[in-house]
Amino acid sequence: MLKPAPRVTGSTHSCFLSGNSLRPLSQQFSTSNPSKQVVSMSRYRGPRLRIVRRLGELPGLTQKTPSKQAPPGQHGATAKKPTQYGVRLMEKQKLRYNYGVTEHQLINYVKKARRMKGSTGEILLQLLEMRLDSIVFRLGLAPTMSAARQIVCHGHITVNGRRVDIPSYQCKPGETVGVHSHKQSKALVESFKDSSSRPMPSHLSRGSEGGDAQVTAVVNRADVGLTINELLIVEFYSRKV
Repeated sequence: MLKPAPRVTGSTHSCFLSGNSLRPLSQQFSTSNPSKQVVSMSRYRGPRLRIVRRLGELPGLTQKTPSKQAPPGQHGATAKKPTQYGVRLMEKQKLRYNYGVTEHQLINYVKKARRMKGSTGEILLQLLEMRLDSIVFRLGLAPTMSAARQIVCHGHITVNGRRVDIPSYQCKPGETVGVHSHKQSKALVESFKDSSSRPMPSHLSRGSEGGDAQVTAVVNRADVGLTINELLIVEFYSRKV
């Protein structure tokens, strides 16, 4: 004859209701060493030349040129015909890595461009080019887009004489963009200043003595500093947004 199962005692029952059991499974079985836990990054922090080899020239990501031209990876030198989805995905990734925006930010820009009148692809490029960090980068005050974002976030850039520390701030025609009058701000921008002969786009004008720059108009499609097919990006998000 089978014996009945033993009753659960109070001490055993308390272990099922302990604070550890009420936590999610991912936290219960996670390592106790905080240094070994994986921390997700919203910005890309990996090797930049691998991205350039994969996607092509990205002036906003890095100024360096790779010594190898083949795509990265063990089978990168093998010629492969990309699929239609792969072609559109690469164009979208070019936009993300060049302007340093996250996927969530890019989706919001696509939604905003669709609500505005005109070509969705051109409006999308205009929204990205008229960001404050993009303006700082196109003015030659920073070598890369990430450096321009750092300068803006630290409060070294002014708009119409007032300090603005929001990289996604949309600059409008008639506004003036300059460096803060603080000594440290000017010294930092001078150390970051791009020494290459980057052409000045037509929607920006700078004083003869290198003073504040003025946004004269909305950027034209011809002045976008990136070789990209924006129609493929709109097609990529046509079913996702």
